Formats: sequence, structure tokens, C-alpha cells
Amino acid sequence: MILRNVKQGFLMKRGLFVLIFPLVSVMALSWIVLRRSESAPEVEAAGPKITAPAAADKNSADLSIPDTTIAVNSITPMSQRIVHYEIDAHYDPAKHTVDASEVLTYHNLTGQALDTFPFHLYQNAFQPKATWVREAKLIGNRDTSYDKWDPKEYGAEDIKSFEVVGQGDLTKDLKFISPDDGNPDDKTVVQVQVPKPIPPNAYVQFKIAFHDQMPETQARSGWKRDFVLGGQWFPKVGVWWHGKWNCHQYHATTEFFADFGVYDVKLTLPQNEVVGASGVLVSSGKNPDGTATYTYHGDDIHDFAWTASPRYKVKDAVYQGQMGPVDMHIMMQPAHWDQVDRHEQILRGSLAHFEKWYGPYPYKTITLVDPEPDSAAGGMEYPTFITGGTSWWMPEGFHEPELVVEHEFGHQYWYGMVATNEFEEAWMDEGINSYTEVKVLDSILGRRTSIMNQAGVTAGERELQRLQYISLPTFDPMAEYAYDFYNFNSYGGVTYGKTASVLLTVEKMIGEDTMQRAMHTYFMKYRFTHPTKDDFLNTIEEVSGRNDLKQYFDQAVNGTQVLDYEVSRIDSYPDNWYQDAKKSKKDDKNTVYQDTVWVHRKGDFLLPVEVQIKFDNGETVREHWDGQSRWTKFSYQRKAKVESAQIDPDNNIWIDRNSFDRSKTAKPNPAAARKLGNYWMFVTEWASQALAWWGV
Repeated sequence: MILRNVKQGFLMKRGLFVLIFPLVSVMALSWIVLRRSESAPEVEAAGPKITAPAAADKNSADLSIPDTTIAVNSITPMSQRIVHYEIDAHYDPAKHTVDASEVLTYHNLTGQALDTFPFHLYQNAFQPKATWVREAKLIGNRDTSYDKWDPKEYGAEDIKSFEVVGQGDLTKDLKFISPDDGNPDDKTVVQVQVPKPIPPNAYVQFKIAFHDQMPETQARSGWKRDFVLGGQWFPKVGVWWHGKWNCHQYHATTEFFADFGVYDVKLTLPQNEVVGASGVLVSSGKNPDGTATYTYHGDDIHDFAWTASPRYKVKDAVYQGQMGPVDMHIMMQPAHWDQVDRHEQILRGSLAHFEKWYGPYPYKTITLVDPEPDSAAGGMEYPTFITGGTSWWMPEGFHEPELVVEHEFGHQYWYGMVATNEFEEAWMDEGINSYTEVKVLDSILGRRTSIMNQAGVTAGERELQRLQYISLPTFDPMAEYAYDFYNFNSYGGVTYGKTASVLLTVEKMIGEDTMQRAMHTYFMKYRFTHPTKDDFLNTIEEVSGRNDLKQYFDQAVNGTQVLDYEVSRIDSYPDNWYQDAKKSKKDDKNTVYQDTVWVHRKGDFLLPVEVQIKFDNGETVREHWDGQSRWTKFSYQRKAKVESAQIDPDNNIWIDRNSFDRSKTAKPNPAAARKLGNYWMFVTEWASQALAWWGV
């Protein structure tokens, strides 16, 4: 997901443009950024009456999860399928409501009998007393400030009936729980206890009728004018993980976690709507009442999203993947249609790079959605379905569309297939994806121009990831539950920027080719498995053959130590300083100097570093320092003075907080300061003129 913090005035995560503009072009991209009780609620739904579908009760032995491969380029299932969702949904665009029935078949592979089942009801997050809104007001969020509550922001997900096949109607037994913060007003998790526990390896089927009130777009879900994005819109069972249920509340800084399975979804909407969704479209047809029904099927996915608007323009294309053809559906806003080729090009490039470097894309489809302008629906990922982010004016040199599309496609791998727990280890999706974003965009758009290449002003992605991290580096470790971060900026800077910078540094430590092999090995080994941080870090150590990375990972991933080294002092004086100055001057060429360079570790992060020392006779020396003490010095007796010293001369370390003090010259050189001052004067004058023009 792309993090956009409008209140703070910058675009975080994948669209990192605003972070660099104070340094390169203040105005160049500024326009881009510019229910109630403990039992289940009893609310009558507007719109069509939906009840759970009637069916003869089935014994567990009669149930199963389909082994279909309609939506994947594989003759056998690719995941351990635990769930099968069958949803029949009717959307009313005038009221922004969904009325639906859901049949969920769950396979108990936990190894023990289960008598309770928790469900996510994500749309209930958008209510004034919900944890999501409370946290958003307190620490910030992606797109909504909540300075004043607007009724259009209200969202709800009401269960109308809940039946366990063979055990009866349990609607009145539903209980809202708040396992993370104890908020009695939060309704994003509901739990049911079944009368008869479900034995190991048995199946259970839930029949649910529910009603959604979609909010005006928040957190990449909802409506804007005649556009809708159906994200996190149906009751979704939690994940049995590490011996217990994992079903967190919806927080302002959390995303999602679910089991793999099969989805069969019917969407009924007015006939003028243009529809896109996860999975493959298996049928569509018009109904006598002026609606149309679209039937989608998904295999080996853990979520399902959809979109509709009467104004989409669609381009279909095919990418020849390693496992078979991939149908690309690119759904554009009419005002952005002239950018459709850019969207297709970056989508193709992303597919090609991920398949070459990390592993094959197995699905038969990928749908790319250009969402309604000015909505909070851009920059989001769902299985086989992503949303981009652009504007009506987007010159070729401004690469925000490419950045957003590449990043969201990358989630098809780390979120979609590897599927780590984003509630508890957000960096393993968002951060690893930010690292691969740097690599792919560097390859496609150039290392120094992957963000911007316009009018002589350039910006690269890896620099912006680092800048995002160093703005707030000390409050939280990477290995922090997403909802426990100090604030939204810390979450974004650490989860995205720090992780990318940490992995870029690892890449330099073990070699680019080795890092690429490690990433490929990790993806192929752990796709469809929900791995943990230890699985990822151990894979890097095993593939690289390096058993000395533990200290680095402990600090970088689990700690908040800041890496900050400086060349603190340079000194050279003649060995014969005590002699008569007139006599010693005659022998300058043979004068021996006592040369000393001091290096200081200002932060608490311990990391060996290289130091390059240059002398005024052209000689160069490389020194290695283990960084264990607070400072060290390098001393020489030479017929030359120290001219300069530089820490990390090969720029291998991407997590140093201050890169300006890593080098020092014996004599001050005002040229750099003058250059920076002149540049800043140009930028501020240009920005002032642009602002004056903008205000006319």
C-alpha cells in the first residue's frame, strides 16, 4: 500500500516524491501531494433482502475445498487451501451499500479441535469510537485527518444472520471482541463459539448474510462519486497461527493477514457499471431488472477485491509469463487515458523483472485500476488486483505512476504469495517490497532518475527510502507490531524506508548476485506458507554462507540503534616542529609528518567500516575499523600531509543517519557550501515565482 499523509503534507512509502523536494524542487511535484452491544448488531438493511442461502445440511465428510486451477497457470493447486468463500453480493451505487450472502467452508488443519472462530469485520473500523479512528486522530493515518466527523466517512459491516451448518443459527451467540486494546466500542472482530467443536482435519461450513455501508474512500476502500473500491468488505475468518487464533483488530497502521483458498464471487450491479475484480471472470449476464451479474473465480489467493465505475476505459493485453499467459486488464479514468501505455509498460517491466529475479507469477490475470481522482483509493494491493496513482498532468519525467504501479505489483509476491503477517511483521511485506522496488525501478528507470528526471532535476528511489527512515529513526524497531508504532510517520519511515536501507546495506555486505539468489530462494521456498522474520533472515545467512550477520540483524531489525559515524578530526604536523623554522623550511620535501585521523562512532549501532585516507602527495590508504569502541585513530609518519578522510568510500552503508560528516578535508573547502547555497537560492526563488503564478 502507498502511504499518503495529506495532513502532514507528504507522500510516503512508494510515492516518496515530497521528501526530496525541499532539496531539489519545492514546486516540481507539490501538486501531486497537494455495534453497539456485546451481541451482534440488529440493524435492518436497506436494499434487497439477503438471507443466507438455503441448503441441505451437510456432514463434515461431505464438505471439501475445491482443487480447481481455473485461475492459475498450474495443473495442481499451489497452496494449502484452508478456506472456500462463496459470495453473492448486490451493490447499490446510489446508497453505497452491499447486501450479500456468504458461504464459508473452513478446513481445520490445526491439529486440534476448534470450538471458537473469530472473524474480521473491517468496515466497522470507520466509526467515531472505533480503534481505527481513535488511533488515526492520535497518531495520523494514510488519508483522513478526522478533524471533524463527516457522516460520509461512516462505514459498517453488519451480520444479519449467522448459521453453522449442522449446528443451527448462532446469530445471537456472536460476540464482539477487542483482543489488542480492549476497546468495547470497536467492532472489527467478532467471535462465535460453536456448540460442537470441529475435530482435526474436519470441515465446517458457515452461512452468513451481511450488509455493508461503504464509507467515502478511506484506507483504500469505499466510494468516491460514482466510483467504488470493494476492499475488505466481507466477513473474513482469522488465521490459526503458531497454536492460536490470529485475528487482530483493524488499526490505523495495520493491513491484513488471511489463509489461502478458493473464491467464487458473484457481483450484481447496474448494467452501466464497468467492473474489475480479483481472479478470472467466468461469466457475465444482464438481468431483467436493469442489473448485470459478474461471476469471478480465484485460486490460491487469500482475499478478494473489486471495483466499479460507469466511466472506466479498459485496455486488455497479454504478458507471456514463465508459467503461461497473463491477461492484463488496465482500467483507466477517461482523463488519464493518454497514460494507458505508460501503465502497461511499467506493469510489463515489473512482471518481467520479478519473474527473472524472484520467481514465476502463477496467476492468469492481473488487474490494474486507475482509481477515481482525489479518492483515497490509490496505491493498494489485493491478490491479482492493484490500484495505481496518477494525475491528469503527469509529464514523462515524473515517475509517480511507474513507482506506484511497480510497488503495488511487487505486493503480489511479498503480500500476495509469501503472505506474511502484516499485523505483526509489516516490514516483511512493505519493507521487503520497498527494497525490491528500488532494485526494479533502478533497472527500468535508472538509479539516479527512478523518481524524477525533469528539467535537469533528478532523484533516485534508494536515496528517498533512506531519507524517509532517517527523519525519525529512534522510536521503533522494524520488528514491531504495526499497531504499536510511536506514530504514523515512524511506522512509515521504519517499515518502508529503514527496511529498504537495511537490505541495500546487506546487499553490499554479501554481494548483489548473492542477495538476488537469497531473495529468489526465499520466495520459492516460502510462497503460500506465511513465513516469519527468522525464515527470511536465516535464508539470507544460508545462501550467503555468512554466519556473521546476526549482530547486524539484531541491531537493524530488532533494535532502535542509530548508525552514525563521523571523521571527527584530522591533524598533520612536522616531526621536526621543535627545530628552527628557517632551517626546517629548507628541507620541506624531506620533512616527515605526524599524521593522525580520528573516527568517531556517534550512534549506538556497531558496524565495521572502511576508512579511506588521502595524502597530499597522491597516496591513498584504506583502513578497516571494527567500530566496537566509541572512537579510534589512525596514525602515520610520512613525507606527506593528510589531505582528506572518508568513511565508507564505496557508499555501501545506506543506514548511516548523517552522510555529510562521513568525510572531512584538512583544509576547509567553501566551494561545496557555495554551490549548495546558490542552488537553494535558485530553488526558493523559483518556488516563490511558481507559487505567485499558481495563486493568480
